[in-house]
Amino acid sequence: MEVQSVLFKNHYPLSIIHYLLSKIMLDKIKQLREQTCASMVECKKALEESEGDLCKANDILRSRGAICAAKKAGRATEQGTIESYIHVNGRVGVLVKLSCESDFVARNEMFKELAHNLAMHIAAMNPKYLDISQIPQETIEGEKSIYQEQLRDSGKPQQILDQIIEGKIRKHNQEICLLEQSFVKNQDQSIRELISDYVSRLGENIKIDKFTRFEI
Repeated sequence: MEVQSVLFKNHYPLSIIHYLLSKIMLDKIKQLREQTCASMVECKKALEESEGDLCKANDILRSRGAICAAKKAGRATEQGTIESYIHVNGRVGVLVKLSCESDFVARNEMFKELAHNLAMHIAAMNPKYLDISQIPQETIEGEKSIYQEQLRDSGKPQQILDQIIEGKIRKHNQEICLLEQSFVKNQDQSIRELISDYVSRLGENIKIDKFTRFEI
């Protein structure tokens, strides 16, 4: 580690070096825990694996959360909660049905926090669908026609045009699908990744069954 080299070069006593390195590691663990909400043990393991690199440790924890979520995806979710959120102006309201496997997790404050954050996000970002599979094909074809018309006189080869249009459609789909949207509180994390994090932390399959947004 670069910090360790600096300490040795300055000829600090070993006891001081060990103390300072422990303090630096502890500070990093706390910082990583605040960023990811993973346990102290998981944060320590990720930092050791990444040799103290916070960004790499964050990626490691996200990857583990995604793997954990994938393993639990097929498990039945017969418990859960219905969360409501009314925006401060009283003109936007949201209902979200969030499911989990057990009543124990359904009553957990962390699970309730997730439900609240999802409802608040939906109020702010107004997704039209839960995921891309729910978008009607005619909607996708309609968007494609609009982009084709916009690029009709661009003079670009058809192969390039097809790639541009495909990229625009992909971006459009991500903007209107809840699971693909960037979390309103953390633009570096999608809603799908947010749920994966909670699956990892709570140890159960979690999924959004349904949501409804009302606006005056």
